[in-house]
Amino acid sequence: MSNAEKYLKRLELSNILRESVIRAIVDTLQIPPESKGLDAGCGTGFYTLMLAEAAGVRGHVTGLDIEEKFLAKGRSLASKTGLTERVSFIRGDIRKLPFNENLFDWAFSMDLVGYLKIDPVLLLKELARTVKPGGIIYILNWSSQMLLPGYPVLEARLNATSLGIAPFDEKMKPELHSMRALEWFKQAGLSETRAQTFVSDINPPLSQEMRKALVDLFEMRWGEDNPELLEEDQLEYQRLCRDNSPDLILNMPGYYGFFTYSLFWGRVL
Repeated sequence: MSNAEKYLKRLELSNILRESVIRAIVDTLQIPPESKGLDAGCGTGFYTLMLAEAAGVRGHVTGLDIEEKFLAKGRSLASKTGLTERVSFIRGDIRKLPFNENLFDWAFSMDLVGYLKIDPVLLLKELARTVKPGGIIYILNWSSQMLLPGYPVLEARLNATSLGIAPFDEKMKPELHSMRALEWFKQAGLSETRAQTFVSDINPPLSQEMRKALVDLFEMRWGEDNPELLEEDQLEYQRLCRDNSPDLILNMPGYYGFFTYSLFWGRVL
């Protein structure tokens, strides 16, 4: 299995966790009906379709990604959901978008700006180039999680590792942390900048699909084996988070956790 295929599988699992909160977030965007939007870094297009639904039957959303396998998945999803006429999927690089100036009414990007080792201000300027004056740019990023109830010290140590703080790393300037996004918007020349954080609650009982998605999330956030942990913490992590462990924390009848997404936006002048 290639890296792209592994990532595709991981994206599909993560949709089980994220769908409800992202749908709630899209509802708050108040996307104008009949508008034309861009989903930059659209991945498999799962949320591109959600944006297209919000734009209405006469709206249109273009999903852009660098990975052709993801775009093919997006086209397939659009066909299955009857949204083919309302979406387009185009291969391209967010650093140099293949679009004219002032083309879109709005732009959206999730888990991308601030994740790449590229100046986020430059990315926002490039997005702003393609959006009409008065249009809005939305950036949505995963911002936190509480997934190990009863083990706050272990979870804090996991979150302090290189994997735990990713995509940030300790060598990066503080200005590049995703929670500094409002500063990026101002430096990119956008106005009326705002931010809001949304919580997704994980309540029992957990379906088998949700359990699989959470086990995958543990691995994605903290790795299979994390060499930065002390040995006793490593053993405790494996005991609580490995799918084949009898002490898997998800086996608790009353398991509860949550994660957050933070939305940042600004208006193009």
